Order: sequence, then structure tokens, then C-alpha cells
Amino acid sequence: MARASRQEEFAVIGLGRFGSSVALNLIERGYTVLGVDRSPEIVQTLSDRISQIVALDSTNEDALRAVDITSFDTVVVAIGTHFENNLMTTVTLKGLGVRRVVCKAISERQQQILLRIGADQVVLPEHEAGARLAWRLAEPRVLEHLDLGSGFSVAEIHVPEWLVGQSLMMSGLRKRYNINLLAIKRDGQMIVTPPADMLFARGDMMLIIGADHSISSFCHQTQS
Repeated sequence: MARASRQEEFAVIGLGRFGSSVALNLIERGYTVLGVDRSPEIVQTLSDRISQIVALDSTNEDALRAVDITSFDTVVVAIGTHFENNLMTTVTLKGLGVRRVVCKAISERQQQILLRIGADQVVLPEHEAGARLAWRLAEPRVLEHLDLGSGFSVAEIHVPEWLVGQSLMMSGLRKRYNINLLAIKRDGQMIVTPPADMLFARGDMMLIIGADHSISSFCHQTQS
């Protein structure tokens, strides 16, 4: 199903293990991604997998302006080894007016500092794998995500407003979106394999399983 508006675009600055994982997972999901790294060698290595990729110093405001960094909806700063560069890049991006800046930190102290200087979200890689962050960036409604491999996942999302008052049978989740409902979490209780006539209620959480593209299609419908 088509999106209600243009597709979100991402830039990922710092293409080490974490940053490249975020970028490649977003690309696999069909999103436009600009990859940025200071190292020409890293850029050359990834150029066959990331079509829009450039080597530049992300602490240089003019260099960021040259790639029109403010045109991207979300910029991920995945610089890990040099916190000063991470910090300066974040300050520069926010100063330029980038709408959403998501940063990588290697400690809770770094996380606190980045949030104080204006980062919109800060993740700790040991708690947030690149693939999982890509899911959260692309599908904000997905609260939890378990990659089952081979393009299939389990995801937990809020029941969308348009489903409230409908039964599982009426919803057509399997027929329309090719996803299956595993459980409903309601008032702190888990209802496993809910009956077909059970009505969805506001505040319910859905645990669904299906192909990644099917879950994405359903999530996009909830946003329209």
C-alpha cells in the first residue's frame, strides 16, 4: 500500500560495523540512504552496496551543506571511536536544522551528554543492534522486534485506531496483509491465540508475525 506522503530518507554518518548495519538494513527495506564516512577506504569498500555514499569530515559544516544534509528526515551519527567527533557532528547537524538526529554512544555518560546538546535519540550499541535500530527508524510503531531470519519477523505494536472495535475476523489481517496475530496484551495480561470474535480495544498491544514487507505494509496503513 502506498504511503500517505513521500518516503522518509536517511543519512548515516560513520560506517563501521554498527553504522553500516543500520544503513544496509534500511536500504534492504527500500529506503533512500546516504552513507557518510571520513575514511575513503571504508567508502570504497561499501560503494557497491550503498549507492549514495561519500567520504567527508562530518564536523565540517560546509561539507555537510554540500551534501544537502538538511534534506534528510533522520541522520544517524554512528561515530564510535572518537567521541569528540560524535559530539561536534551532532552539534553541527542540530545547528544546521536537521529534524531528527539519532546518535550512537558507548556509555551512559556519553548518552546523557549527547541528549543534553540536542540529540533526539541516543542508542547504546550493546543494547541496540544495527538491524533493530533500522526497524525502529523505518517503523516507529514497532515497539519490539525479533528477527526470525529469511525475511520474517515477530513485532509488537499498538493496536491502530482503525482496528478498535473490530474483531480479528473482521480485520482481515491474514487476507489483506498476510500477517498472523499471535497474541494480544491487554491490561498487563497476555491473551495467546485470541478468538476470532474478540474485539480489539484501545490500548491493546498486538504481537504479530509475518514477512518483513507484510509487517511494513501493515504499519504504513496504521500511519495513513
